[in-house]
Amino acid sequence: MSLSQVFGIGILSIALWKIFGRLSRKPTVDLDGPKNDRWLTGNMPKLYEEGLHYCIELAETYGGALRLQSVLGDVVYISDPLALYHVLVKDQHIFEAMFGEGLITTVGTKDASLIGRQRKLLNPVFSTSNMRELLPTLQLLAHKLTSILVAKLPDDGSHKEIDILPLLSRSALDGVCQGVLGYPSNTLDAVEHDEYPEALRMISVMVSKLMPLRPFVPIVLRNFSPYWRRKIADWVTAPWIPTEMMKDVREMRRIVEVMDIGSKKAFAEKKAALETPTPIDANPEVGDLKPGRGKDMMNIMLKANSASSSSEQLTDAELLGQMNVMVFAGLDSTTSALSHCIYLLAKNPLAQARLRSEIRDAIRGTSLAQDGSLSFEQENPPLNLSYDALMNLPFLDGVVRETLRLYPSFPHMGRSVTKATTLPLQFPVRSSSGAEVSAISIPEKTVVIISILTANRNRTIWGDDANEWKPERWLSSPGTDVPFNVKDGVRYPGVYSNMMTFLGGNRSCIGFKFAEMEMKEVLAALMLRLHFGLPTDPDANGDVKEIQWKLNAFFTPIVKTPAGDGVTPQVPLNVRLVREEDFIW
Repeated sequence: MSLSQVFGIGILSIALWKIFGRLSRKPTVDLDGPKNDRWLTGNMPKLYEEGLHYCIELAETYGGALRLQSVLGDVVYISDPLALYHVLVKDQHIFEAMFGEGLITTVGTKDASLIGRQRKLLNPVFSTSNMRELLPTLQLLAHKLTSILVAKLPDDGSHKEIDILPLLSRSALDGVCQGVLGYPSNTLDAVEHDEYPEALRMISVMVSKLMPLRPFVPIVLRNFSPYWRRKIADWVTAPWIPTEMMKDVREMRRIVEVMDIGSKKAFAEKKAALETPTPIDANPEVGDLKPGRGKDMMNIMLKANSASSSSEQLTDAELLGQMNVMVFAGLDSTTSALSHCIYLLAKNPLAQARLRSEIRDAIRGTSLAQDGSLSFEQENPPLNLSYDALMNLPFLDGVVRETLRLYPSFPHMGRSVTKATTLPLQFPVRSSSGAEVSAISIPEKTVVIISILTANRNRTIWGDDANEWKPERWLSSPGTDVPFNVKDGVRYPGVYSNMMTFLGGNRSCIGFKFAEMEMKEVLAALMLRLHFGLPTDPDANGDVKEIQWKLNAFFTPIVKTPAGDGVTPQVPLNVRLVREEDFIW
């Protein structure tokens, strides 16, 4: 046995000793929950194996707080609005999240001033005026995406089956790289291979593959210094471990290292550009974004940070953490939500026609359509809505909000309890003995899973049709001052439309305005020129493709067997140019 193998086994033994030592002295949570039928891993992995319907069934059977079991002991699965208010707002310092130096993970009372500094710096970055400045970049990307799809279609106007997921992923990646970083990725053109954008595109895929290892990450981060963490990473990624999972771990490490190098390079270029600013063109081309143009959030953030007093400035590490969190969260949330939106519109042709009609009417009301008619030939120049017009289209807003409600990009978020506490509940649940309780005692170091998915589908708040996709539920009701999703004064602490998709409190997703704007711009551009439908063409065996959304770490679209392999992420849809009847609803 080599020295490196002995060393690796020794580190693994220490890690296991830490884990089993923790389990042996960890108290249990007095809550009802499903039977644990797996002695080693517990039943928590079923959240990701059995998917959406299992999660909904849990919440409807046991209520807004229940107990699951994992390899690390009891897990509290919560969707109760009052409990979430305490976890995310009132007692957020007790509930620890660990992922870089970004806002969503800054923890501990000693970091209270850091949270304040981050919020003070970042809130203006996502102001309405800055979103207006960023919209032209997204408009160019949206029209480039549309043109690429149009170019793939037959000349006779018939439909063609196209997997839209890769193109949406590349478009979202370009939006994040150019809108957030000012990095000229141009992945939609797919001319050159760039390691950094490719690493960003693959990160969510690898996270989903490595979900079984997720419970161990907080243990390593909490109990080992950065030096020993790297040693552990060196060991578990050693090539002499041949298992498929370890191959994925090695690939994950390579991706993270590429991202680290790329983000540091972009950050250094931005800082250098501030010292030698270049003129800002009135109408920049997407492929010509250079550091220092001022049309991206990183540039805005660096300028704001340099203008702050020394006591309120963020360090380079903190700024890098913000950048990485925004890029990772923005890329996956936009790709997932957009692909889901288009799939649901393809599944609901009347909603698609209604949305398309609304967009055309809005453009007809602008000076861009002088004669009151529109043509959708490929040669026509793109027609853009202003920021205010785009963001205030009611049905488009309903489509985006309803999709984000039912299919949040991050269905679950984890927290670790740093101090024993009691969580009050809005709605009573049952203890392990069957007694009704309105508060639950949570021991120190307990893992809490925030179920964004089931909170957004709470029938008490959203009604009996909570699990149905109905964009019209978001249309304003005349004479109503109270939002429709606030019942009897009960509301969720979410930062976005009283739902939990972007969390709430000081660690909520601060970039949701950018994600919402990007989704609306891409949908507006696509709907105006293209019609989408579900696959109808049988393969050689007579099977028609049926799309299914599997819930792993994220919602992943696959094609069910036998027409598909049930594994590869894809969204194949029938795409064709729009016709006049496609506006009738």
